[in-house]
Parts: sequence; C-alpha cells; structure tokens
Amino acid sequence: MLVLGIILLVVGFVTGLSILWTIGVILVIIGLVLWILGAAGHAVGGRRHYW
Repeated sequence: MLVLGIILLVVGFVTGLSILWTIGVILVIIGLVLWILGAAGHAVGGRRHYW
C-alpha cells in the first residue's frame, strides 16, 4: 500500500492530476499507519505483523 501510494504521488505530480495526488497521499498515510502498528507488535488485519 505504501509503494502504491508513492507511485500514485509521482504519477499525479508528473501528469498534474490532483485526484491521483490525493489518492496517493491517502494510501501513503494508511500504509505508514499500518507499518507503525505492525512494527509495534499490534495485530493488523488478523496478522501478527504487517509485512
């Protein structure tokens, strides 16, 4: 999710499409939250650790 968000940020920036930029920012934020929760040892989505 984090990588997809970064890709959408880059594509949105290059093409000038604000919807891709917005979706990319949202995906990056969600990916970071999941990553931090997984690194802290909390179960994320039924898994012991996220990635």
